[in-house]
Formats: sequence, C-alpha cells, structure tokens
Amino acid sequence: MTSLLRRILDDLAADEAVLDELVKVARSESPEVARLPEAENRRHIQVLLSAALRATASPDGPAREDYTTAEALGADRAAQGVPLTELLRGVQAGRTHAARVAVERARAAGVPDDVILETVLDADRYTGALEHHIVKGYHAAELQLSRTVRDARTQLLRTLLLAGHPPAPEELRRAGLHPDVRYFCVVSDVSDPARARTLEQALLEYGGVYGLVEGRLTGLAARSPAGVALAGDVLLVVAPAAALPALREVHRLCTAAARLAGSGYHDLTALAGEIALTAQPVLGGLLTTALLGSLDPANPFHRELVGTALAYLDHGQRLRSTAEALHLHPNTVRYRLDRLAELTPLALAENSGGRVLDAVRSWWALHRWLGTQS
Repeated sequence: MTSLLRRILDDLAADEAVLDELVKVARSESPEVARLPEAENRRHIQVLLSAALRATASPDGPAREDYTTAEALGADRAAQGVPLTELLRGVQAGRTHAARVAVERARAAGVPDDVILETVLDADRYTGALEHHIVKGYHAAELQLSRTVRDARTQLLRTLLLAGHPPAPEELRRAGLHPDVRYFCVVSDVSDPARARTLEQALLEYGGVYGLVEGRLTGLAARSPAGVALAGDVLLVVAPAAALPALREVHRLCTAAARLAGSGYHDLTALAGEIALTAQPVLGGLLTTALLGSLDPANPFHRELVGTALAYLDHGQRLRSTAEALHLHPNTVRYRLDRLAELTPLALAENSGGRVLDAVRSWWALHRWLGTQS
C-alpha cells in the first residue's frame, strides 16, 4: 500500500461526516438495527472500520483482538435481541458504502486503479473474516442465552408444579406466564432431551412454557393442545385448564395418569376412574379378595371368565359389543358371565340390576385380579 493510499484511508476512518453516512446507511437498511441507540451503531461501525483498516495495512490481516472485538459485538446484538439477518444487513450495507467512499477518494487523489483494486480486495477479505467472527459471537451468545432462558423456565416449572407455591408475578411474566391465566397442564413420557426438544417445538404452537420435570417433558399450555401431532410411541396427558395455585395437584394427577395410559393423546378426565381407584391399592386388594377370592389364578378357564367380564364392563355391559370385541358368539359371553356368577358374588349378566357403584366395584376387582395374578 502506498503512503498516499494509507493517508486516504486513515483520513476516511477519522472523518466524522463519513461515519455519520455509514451509520445512516446501516440504520436505513435494517429497521432492527435502527431501533438501537445511534451511539451504539456508531461504536459498532468505528470498531469494525478501524479493525478493517488495521488489517489492510498489516500483512498478517486482522489481529487477535480484532476478532475478539468482532465476536463481542455479535454477542451484544444477540443480547439486545437484534435478529442475525438484520444485523448482517446493516453490516453489509455499511461495508459496501465504506468501500465506495474509499474508492472515490483514492481515484480523486490519483491512486492507480490496480493499487485501489488490490487494496479493496484485501479489505473485503478481511472485513469478511471480521463478519464471520461477528456471526460466531452472535451464535455463541444466542446459545448461552437460550440455555439460560430454558434453565430459568424449567426451574420455574419445577417450583410451580412440585413445590406448590406460585413464583412471584414478575418471575412468572419473565417466563411468559401470567398469574391470572388458566393453563393446561401437559405431561408426556418423553425423557430423552433430543426427543423432548422435538415435542416441545410441536407444543409451543399452543403457547406456554415447557421443560423436563421429574424426568418427563412437562409444561403449561396457554391453549388446548388437543390437535398436536405426536410420534407413534409418545404418550401425552393433558388436564383441563386450571388456575396456577391448583396446578401442583393437577400435575400430580397427570403424572399418575401417565403411569396408567398407553401411547397417544389422553384427556386427564377420561382417566379419572382409573386414577382414583389406583390411588387405593390396599382397598383394591381387599375388594379383590372379597369378590374373587374363590378363583384360581392358575386356572386358564377362570382367567377367561375374568377377562370376559372385564371386557363386558368396558363395553357398557352390552353382549353383542363384547362378543364382537372378543370374536365370540354372544351366547358364549352370556355363558361365561353366568359361570362367573356361580363362582363369585359378581352378578353381571344382562338385566341383572345393581347400582353404578356396584359395577365400579366389579370392574376394580376384575382389573386388579388380572393385573396382579399375571
């Protein structure tokens, strides 16, 4: 580089009018950049312009501190919430305008075109390297911020759903929750972090906050996620919307339901009976002994009788529906129900009468007998 060209570039870097033009161009090309204080834009451009000029004058290109400064600028913009595309749009607009002004001044001073071209190419290469480090710093800060936000939201969920006392209103608002809004408690069986992130992305369509609670992806949805697309083996239990103070108990019920249900989407209230009965294991054992104590778990015929009776209750005590589900003739179902009535106090045949609670007791005993005797 000639001494004349060096002086032109030094004068350009010190020219406040040129700096004003670069700031104006960058702000006009990127509305997000323009939302920052103008002094912040000016600082950014001064740092990059000085680094580019130092690199152009040095045979080794940008110094290590120039790269560090560029990464710090990228990190600042990430923390300020400026989208990366907007940041680069502003940087590139300023870079192009600075090159244009430098070429015009060099030509006006009589610098040969081949020297100008070589200098412009060198400067472009070095500013490209600086831009790369801006992106690097941006992504590193973005990742760190993402982890920080995720950790904070997960901790808030754990406090809310496990400790049982709502965090302060300001803490809720920072996490995207509102003290006076009712939320749908969501509990899955997904514990692998990578799969949890995939499911979380699908659930975020319904608003709310999600994280790993007790090893499962859990969350509070702002809207019912009934239409969420699930992988074939994923289980998801969703409770009706509830106020924040009630969510600890609702979460406990969702977790209990998740232990009982199979894969797919489940409304918590559809599992209300199973959850309530499972919560009384000792009483269930006593009931099973009282009603089915005469049956032999090792007898295949007895197991057939119990399985048929359970299917009969699950199909609304309808012979034909039960027979179709078991691929049996209705008379076979009727026969098995009659035989069970002979061996136990259960009376389940059609038109046998009885209260709804009697049917519940029978279902509980049959279900528990099959489960514990297998």
